[in-house]
Amino acid sequence: MSNQMYVKLNNGVEMPMVGIGTFMLSPDEAETSCVSALQDGYRLIDTANAYVNEKAVGRAMKKSGIAREEIFLETKLWPSFYNQSDAVEKTLQRLDTDYIDLLLIHQPAGDYIAGYRLMEKAYKEGKVKAIGLSNFNEEQIREILSVCEVKPTVLQTETHPYSQEKGLKDFLEKEEIVIQAWYPLGHGDAGLIQEPVFSRLAEKYGKSNAQIILRWHVQAGNVVIPGSKNPDHIRDNFDLFDFELTAEEMKEIQTLNQDKRYYTSTPELLKSYAEMVPPVEAQK
Repeated sequence: MSNQMYVKLNNGVEMPMVGIGTFMLSPDEAETSCVSALQDGYRLIDTANAYVNEKAVGRAMKKSGIAREEIFLETKLWPSFYNQSDAVEKTLQRLDTDYIDLLLIHQPAGDYIAGYRLMEKAYKEGKVKAIGLSNFNEEQIREILSVCEVKPTVLQTETHPYSQEKGLKDFLEKEEIVIQAWYPLGHGDAGLIQEPVFSRLAEKYGKSNAQIILRWHVQAGNVVIPGSKNPDHIRDNFDLFDFELTAEEMKEIQTLNQDKRYYTSTPELLKSYAEMVPPVEAQK
């Protein structure tokens, strides 16, 4: 089997289904992890203004020696930048690149319609190849769909075996929006990872429980971006393409859904996001 799977977005762009996430990684960790991941065959990197490691990701892409056009680079605009006309330009500068493959609105906070307009403009100018949303619910997505000129291609949201988001996914499928899972392993919840079904399948396929969960995601149509700073975990998280779960096994995993989320958005939280300005990244 090929060592990567792709999904075609609604504008024809092809996106790798397995990438590396850099949430909570320091710049040095992000740089090392991304170089590691690119060497292991990853071609999708996920970062964000708010992670304050975009410059490090830019350095990693150069250091890897892999051609820029082979890498699918994804980042997110932070709410406090939605009204800054040069927000995309500054993001490109931090990443030290001419274009971004996928740019998302990070949170439905502040003036996110203005943020979406910035992304549409960048898309029309060719600075961004695809645009999308992160942490939006169905109602908020419908709002964007009612005003947008360029349709969102991706929704990044919390998705894992305990929160499979079936209703949301049905809606997204109708709208031709791909779902991308953050916390794909359920925020490292040992209870979730050690579920007997995963242990049994891990033994059957000679894989780890985490690999079984990540493979389930990919087969369920979820793009995954597990984050790690451990080179062995980074390598293992990508070693998903030499086995396939059966339809029965996929169904069995479906029964684990509890609609249990680890992150809950509140109006207070969204207000605080709109007011928070990420620190300026130190230039190396």
